[in-house]
Amino acid sequence: MHEVITPRIIRIKRLDYEFMGVDVSNRSPEEACGLLAGQIKGELYQAMCVFPTTNLLHSTARFRIDPAEQLAAFNQMDAQGLEMIGIYHSHPNGPDSPSPTDIAEAYYPEAVHLIWFRQNGEWGCNAYTIGKTGVDLVRIELLDSND
Repeated sequence: MHEVITPRIIRIKRLDYEFMGVDVSNRSPEEACGLLAGQIKGELYQAMCVFPTTNLLHSTARFRIDPAEQLAAFNQMDAQGLEMIGIYHSHPNGPDSPSPTDIAEAYYPEAVHLIWFRQNGEWGCNAYTIGKTGVDLVRIELLDSND
């Protein structure tokens, strides 16, 4: 049995981060959702691609990623030699952290969960791991395109 390493940092290209922000804003008041692909280097996750997906529930308080879109994204990741490192979704009406439903339905404990939320009319994002030992904050580092 191998040791599961908990990510402490997720690095995301600024353009990809802004792309997710536009996606969650455009799909509000429904929860937006999507996947991040990249590479794992110990406690550092390096995001390289963002895959917006359809929320089959079309809900303001829950999401369910379209399985066909999820499979297509996984196939693209495999073809590019990348791993699924993150899942993003929005909380258009709060909170800025995982909800009890998010925690109960976190089926990928190795993934970073990016929660987009609105505060004072602006979108923000926090990142967490959700596992058997609880919820832990993950630091987001934004990279400019030349980094």
